[in-house]
Amino acid sequence: MQDKKYRDFHLKLIPTVDPERVIGIRTPQLRQLAKEMRKTGQAEAFIGELPHRYFDEDQLHAFIISETKDFDEAVAQVDRLLPCIDNWATCDQLSPKVFRRHKDELMEHIDRWMGSGEPFAVRFGIKMLMDHFLDDEHFDVRYPQRVCAVRSDEYYVKMMVAWYFATALALQYEGVLPFIEERRLEKWTHNKAIQKARESYRITPEQKAYLKTLKE
Repeated sequence: MQDKKYRDFHLKLIPTVDPERVIGIRTPQLRQLAKEMRKTGQAEAFIGELPHRYFDEDQLHAFIISETKDFDEAVAQVDRLLPCIDNWATCDQLSPKVFRRHKDELMEHIDRWMGSGEPFAVRFGIKMLMDHFLDDEHFDVRYPQRVCAVRSDEYYVKMMVAWYFATALALQYEGVLPFIEERRLEKWTHNKAIQKARESYRITPEQKAYLKTLKE
């Protein structure tokens, strides 16, 4: 399945990963393989073997977890994989579909991941908050408050905080705007959130113009 051109391209996007760990398999192929392994019963044995040698195996592992049907099992599998994640790509691909149906139970785990101090566990927790709690039914101003309270020197954590607020501005503009107006984020994250929001097609031209005036 190796695609060497794709491998060379992808290596530039995941600088935290040892190039020797990257085979170079495209995401659609890995997703299809994950589904096949679940059908044939190979998935259970594969996810029981950690850590993996290759980045592509970590990706495959994340896709298998994302198809897990049982909520408690999915959480347990996430907890086993997170300490092995060393890059944003695997972290962001890890997204169990079953979480959509268990949002009340999910929140306590999000708090745990965000409070762990482990960069990619923190990033994962923030992403779950972004993916599942920015719709009108579930949004609560306490959630951006939790993200705002995250303080880290880790680049991939700060980028996720910025991504969260940019997405929140697109989906819950009035509820999240005070965090930007009051400069409640660290300067770098504040400016990056504004930049990413202004790049979004979901932000109106008027909103983009106003956000530009808030840059530091």
